[in-house]
Amino acid sequence: MKYWFILMLLSLHLVQARAEIEYRDFKQPEQEQAYQSLINELRCLVCQNQTIADSNADLAKDLRRQVYEMLQQGKSRQDVVNFMTERYGDFVMYKPAFKLKTFLLWLGPVLFLFVGLAVVWTLRAKGASADKELSAAEREKLKKILEQGDDA
Repeated sequence: MKYWFILMLLSLHLVQARAEIEYRDFKQPEQEQAYQSLINELRCLVCQNQTIADSNADLAKDLRRQVYEMLQQGKSRQDVVNFMTERYGDFVMYKPAFKLKTFLLWLGPVLFLFVGLAVVWTLRAKGASADKELSAAEREKLKKILEQGDDA
């Protein structure tokens, strides 16, 4: 039984070790450079936190093939970017262009920071003003309660 278990683990390891290597033949070094640049800028829509260069998802493989074919057809880098954003939206780019549709995407973190700071500042101001609103008699009563406990 022990040998069967070891054999199973080794077979799983061999399955994981199998990897596909993609080879792309380019006519010009500029095309290869554009290809590498594009696949490192386009987001895998399945993985979402990886570029299509890093992902092994089927969609990422298809997108890499499509980028390669478009470059082989003589399309410019900008043509490929335009095609991908028209088809998949601005989310396909890791660094989408700054425009009205992506305004919140770019400035959202800064806005959330300012809103958070405003909330903290308001709460601190209310806490300080709440302490000032107590009369002298109320402060004395609170002081006695704190010193003696709830028995008083």
